[in-house]
Amino acid sequence: MSTSLQPVHALVPGANLEAYVHAVNCIPLLTPEQERELAESLYYQQNLEAARQMVLAHLRFVVHIARSYSGYGLAQADLIQEGNVGLMKAVKRFNPEMGVRLVSFAVHWIRAEIHEFILRNWRIVKVATTKAQRKLFFNLRSQKKRLAWLNNEEVHAVAESLGVEAREVREMESRLTGHDMAFDPATEADDESAFHSPAQYLEDHRYDPARQLEAADWSDSSAANLHEALDGLDERSRDILYQRWLAEEKATLHELAAKYNVSAERIRQLEKNAMNKLKGSIAA
Repeated sequence: MSTSLQPVHALVPGANLEAYVHAVNCIPLLTPEQERELAESLYYQQNLEAARQMVLAHLRFVVHIARSYSGYGLAQADLIQEGNVGLMKAVKRFNPEMGVRLVSFAVHWIRAEIHEFILRNWRIVKVATTKAQRKLFFNLRSQKKRLAWLNNEEVHAVAESLGVEAREVREMESRLTGHDMAFDPATEADDESAFHSPAQYLEDHRYDPARQLEAADWSDSSAANLHEALDGLDERSRDILYQRWLAEEKATLHELAAKYNVSAERIRQLEKNAMNKLKGSIAA
């Protein structure tokens, strides 16, 4: 089974966004049976052609989601491209045994990538760093299309609905309405005005000896904990993790299944169990 495709160059959102949207809308949707067949081929056999067909058949959904973020002053093509990255991550992680369609599973990943892109590019200084602040950012941004400054009643209503303090709502609102400041002084600035630019008074702590020593100690400690955790695994589990994560040429589940004369699903379970043991040992 293969999907009827447009030329590859037409499937990259760029200057001619209209042509791209037309191209992805011409790609046929997958039936549930086709989708499951492709998903199983990817999940159990690492069939990259199956992954490509699943991604292409769902590009139209990324366009639909990206259009809902058009109010942030960012290029629609960039939003779509970031959403496509989320779609590819979703396809890679999609388990056909979960009993849901790919589009339902992928929505979270598509939105997550678009959210990250918006937050990275909204300001040089990030306006939202925690999960609660990110929810607050997108909720306030959507309300700013119809509101000026929020009154006290609206502030408390937003704070209550999102489970944050009213002061956090006010702080986020001020960030949204603030202005960027250039890090370096302007080329025409004199000595007195240049002094006020962040580049003149912000310290660079990257080469502080104490911080470098702390980072080196943390790296050595993490490496030691990892080796100790690996030593606690049985030989087969160590080999599976090495072949899947550390080897220069990564082995597939199918290859390891043939090596140990078990199913690919069993190899996946052994890999997952070994990873959980590693995490538990390192965190202990």
